[in-house]
Amino acid sequence: MEKTIIDIETAAQTLKLLGDKTRLTIIGLISEGECCVCEFVEVLQMSQPSVSQHLRKLRDAGLVKENRKGQWIFYSLNQDHETYPIIQQILEQIPDQIEKLKALEQAGLRIQCD
Repeated sequence: MEKTIIDIETAAQTLKLLGDKTRLTIIGLISEGECCVCEFVEVLQMSQPSVSQHLRKLRDAGLVKENRKGQWIFYSLNQDHETYPIIQQILEQIPDQIEKLKALEQAGLRIQCD
């Protein structure tokens, strides 16, 4: 398998974005599938505008993708982004964030965007 070299500026931008605890948590949450803003609000205990600001930065950098379903936007990890191998390695080194989504589900708060 041929190793792809990532431009230093691009790598630095990705690492800078993931240097923020909130954005790193968001990436961890969507590593297994998509989430809606309302789910991030519940898990992170932050206001919707704050969460949207973090998501905008991740989206503008191309690290996350948006999928509109009706009036709701769901976010997922962009596995086609050139820095995805870096993101994968970081995710392997941090606690699994999926437990937070499972706790939301058990509380009946998962995907309340209807």
